[in-house]
Amino acid sequence: MKKLFHILGLLAVLTAGPALAQQAQEFGDYKVYYNALNSSLISPSVAKVYGIRRSDSRGLINIAVKHKDSDGNEAAVKAAVTASARNLTGQTRNIDMREIDDGDDAVYYIGELSVRNQETFDFTVLITPEGAVKPFSVTFRQQFFTE
Repeated sequence: MKKLFHILGLLAVLTAGPALAQQAQEFGDYKVYYNALNSSLISPSVAKVYGIRRSDSRGLINIAVKHKDSDGNEAAVKAAVTASARNLTGQTRNIDMREIDDGDDAVYYIGELSVRNQETFDFTVLITPEGAVKPFSVTFRQQFFTE
């Protein structure tokens, strides 16, 4: 079931500007994909399957790690993932990340946090793929809108 990442990826494309549609960073042979969005954008059926609380006031962060082989093919990699978010007033929140292994070469890490209307967060994510010695650091900013 690659359903979650495909849905989150589609939502990222639909809700972000063109420059943000493909949010990824490369670290040598690894590529880290990431996005954050309101959990209310997830369909009720997907939210139920993955235990995601749907709400305009809940943000969802999604991380996936891929390893590229010498032919350029990407395969999912398990990793240790930690994340935190800091809003513009300096309040920091640690985000509990959990692994979702959908099999068929699909492993994701998701976490949730409470958000307010127009609140902006600077996310810092540390990713250590299995077998790697040093973590990769991904930082990005996301503004949330609620009703």
